[in-house]
Amino acid sequence: MKIGNREFEIGKHTYIMGILNVTPDSFSDGGKWDQLDAALSHAEEMIKDGADIIDIGGESTRPGYGAVLPDEEEMERVLPVIEAVGERFDIPISIDTYKSGVAEAAVKAGACLVNDIWGCKYDGRMAEVIARTGAACCLMHNRKEPVYENYLEEVKADLLQSVDLAKKAGVAKDRIILDPGMGFGKTYEHNLILMNRLETLNDLGYPVLLGTSRKSMIGLTLDLPATDRLEGTLATTVMGVMKGCAFVRVHDVKENARAVKMTEAILQA
Repeated sequence: MKIGNREFEIGKHTYIMGILNVTPDSFSDGGKWDQLDAALSHAEEMIKDGADIIDIGGESTRPGYGAVLPDEEEMERVLPVIEAVGERFDIPISIDTYKSGVAEAAVKAGACLVNDIWGCKYDGRMAEVIARTGAACCLMHNRKEPVYENYLEEVKADLLQSVDLAKKAGVAKDRIILDPGMGFGKTYEHNLILMNRLETLNDLGYPVLLGTSRKSMIGLTLDLPATDRLEGTLATTVMGVMKGCAFVRVHDVKENARAVKMTEAILQA
């Protein structure tokens, strides 16, 4: 799979997507990287620590966060950072947004992957924008309410609906990544079940991205705040590697990259 100018060998290695939130209010690192110099410094640190992609987001999408940021304000936050990271570093850039206008502007600024927490279901133009710009995309599972009759099968069916939207708009199959959406549209128990059965998503035939970093599933299990969930995140990363995930999206790049390397060495022995 090609993202930007880089080839990713899906099935042979689990790659690291480093999170760069340029927001004042993200759940665990809000306000830390929302100034350009700080954002660039953190991007450089993540690249040195082993990041393969930098995922830049300008709006908090934590569950329970109701406000929708205007496109213009979100673009004011992310576009200068995307341009600066693209000029300074040779690394694929992802834009974390569910709005087609932001996605289109971000790709023009240098992003090459659109990471949509609503899987093209929030904004009716998103799939068309992804197809027209030629960007790769990560389509996440999400629901407004965590109500299911056949949980795992419905998660897979929902993901395939997102795939169908993208493909009908002209997005090629080899441009699509799927994200099970840990912490979104799911209860605590749902998250644990899906974590335990991640391998079933491989049946869908697309690379899987796992995003569990510092999330509430870990906080509730360990009774720890968002700033103290590294060990729990590492446990999920190791399981993600073992269950065939192609990407893990994380805040703590160095530690997770080491966990991936150790797990792969054991699995390949």
